[in-house]
Amino acid sequence: MTIAWIRRTYGVPARVGGRVEYTGEGPDKPELGTITSASGGHLRIRLDGQKHSLPFHPTWRLRYLPRTAP
Repeated sequence: MTIAWIRRTYGVPARVGGRVEYTGEGPDKPELGTITSASGGHLRIRLDGQKHSLPFHPTWRLRYLPRTAP
């Protein structure tokens, strides 16, 4: 599945290079990350400070951060 499919299916603003906040470890431990790709209906996100991307469900404890001007 593609990122376009994820956007349509889940109604989220996912884009490669987009920034997210993941709160799966609890709301008091948010982690920031960057969307790198999509795979099998999941987003691949590289959390800040990590070397590899991991799969995340597009709606589970993710907050999509607004784009910033270049």
